[in-house]
Amino acid sequence: MHELAITVIGPDRTGIVADVAEALAAVGANLTDSTMTRLRGHFTMTLICDGLTERDAERALEPLAAAGLLATVRRVEPKAAGEPYLISEPYLVSVHGADRLGIVAAVTRVIAACGGDITELTTRLSGPLDLLVAEVDLPAGAGDELAERLAVAAAELDVDVSLRRSDTEIL
Repeated sequence: MHELAITVIGPDRTGIVADVAEALAAVGANLTDSTMTRLRGHFTMTLICDGLTERDAERALEPLAAAGLLATVRRVEPKAAGEPYLISEPYLVSVHGADRLGIVAAVTRVIAACGGDITELTTRLSGPLDLLVAEVDLPAGAGDELAERLAVAAAELDVDVSLRRSDTEIL
């Protein structure tokens, strides 16, 4: 069987994660990766699972629609066995400053230009202030180049940017 990517979106309420997990467990799904968050009162969840068919997942999640949740299921291909992983270094990028159009686009473009793979990204708007936090895997030795490019982007955007190496000991 293939891996499935499932998304669940809708108005937030207590118990959604438990409802989704129970529905999938009942049909034999093994949850291998997941993330969830609340965005301005809206629940969002993405997960990867295996052990069931697309149709079984869709049927299991159908009752969630009555609670106003939209669930989508699609098949994804797992990383091929033996496919090499790039040697990378984990970093944390944080940006804060006055909210303005284009901050996320500019910062993520700089990260991409340095070969960075964004593994987690969060943005929050709090009044007039914008906060972006990204976990990034960089090619070995690319940290200094990214720091220089982020400094240029920060000056252009009039925001504060920090880049620090992540502690892999806790992972």
